[in-house]
Amino acid sequence: MKLSVREVAHLLGGKIQGDATHLISNIAKIEEATTDDLSFLANPKYEPYLYTTQAGVVLVSEDFVPQKEVSANLIIVKDAYVAFSQLLAEYHRQTYTHPSGIESPSFLSESTQVGENLYLGAFAYVGENVKIGKNVKLYPHVYIGKNVEIGDNTVIYSGVKVYSQTQIGKDCIIHAGTVVGSDGFGFAPQANGSYQKIPQVGKVIIEDNVEIGANTVIDCATMGATVIEKGVKLDNLIQVAHNVRVGEHTVVAAQTGISGSSSIGKNSMIGGQVGIVGHLRLADNIRIAAGAGVTKNVRKAGATLQGAPAFDHKKSLKSYAVYKNLPNLEKRVQELEEKIVSLTPKKKQ
Repeated sequence: MKLSVREVAHLLGGKIQGDATHLISNIAKIEEATTDDLSFLANPKYEPYLYTTQAGVVLVSEDFVPQKEVSANLIIVKDAYVAFSQLLAEYHRQTYTHPSGIESPSFLSESTQVGENLYLGAFAYVGENVKIGKNVKLYPHVYIGKNVEIGDNTVIYSGVKVYSQTQIGKDCIIHAGTVVGSDGFGFAPQANGSYQKIPQVGKVIIEDNVEIGANTVIDCATMGATVIEKGVKLDNLIQVAHNVRVGEHTVVAAQTGISGSSSIGKNSMIGGQVGIVGHLRLADNIRIAAGAGVTKNVRKAGATLQGAPAFDHKKSLKSYAVYKNLPNLEKRVQELEEKIVSLTPKKKQ
């Protein structure tokens, strides 16, 4: 794909500074780009590369003010990161196409309802009474249990297992190795010390425009539904337990675990390796730093949490400043104790 700087600027609604006729054919990091490449600057720590880059054109935000002369052609946009993501989406659309047709061997139940333009990869299995929308892509070795619903334009990559009764919305992406609808972790302790399994009879509902990373697991509800609301983005290697609800447009980073029956508000951001205990209610627009352990309800919308157990971000930073100085504080206390002892008159025997 070759585009002129003018064509890229038109696509992104940007203003050109430099040669509008220059052609680019690839996308690259700013520190590695050549004259045939387009790159972008969004993070200030990469600004030094702007003055040395060989890139044919660089996207910059309209509020950026260069500190030195820039030799590269520039396209000035409202937000360089957003514009770059739009360009990547267009690049991907033009350079990558999904396979089509039904490959053999694969199994498609006669009772399944299939929309037009289905791709069913080799060794895929689709069970009874499944409803599949238009333009759905099921890659090789996908398993779809009975009574599952899959909306239009959804892509399910190789090795994904979708248990019975699951509902998946439109325009979703589920990456390789993910399991949706497996049993929740429910066991009743018995008098003899053993555990009796509690049947998990609920389901999973995944709403529209959700993306789920590789090897993530979403358990079905004990009763009712585990719900992933519209626009949610889950990273790789995440555990979502039974009866959890993740609010719309929330993003969750890798290796996070959300225990049963907890509810996360909309538009929240959760860092990697966060642990959230069961039966909690977390408000909208919260931020949880990586490695935090959330053990209490968070009722304040917009709160930022850090630490284990997690609490207010600013208080956590202040506490950590004291914590890392504990050896010095201990030494000072010992010195003060010795000084007090030396100044204290000895009692007569």
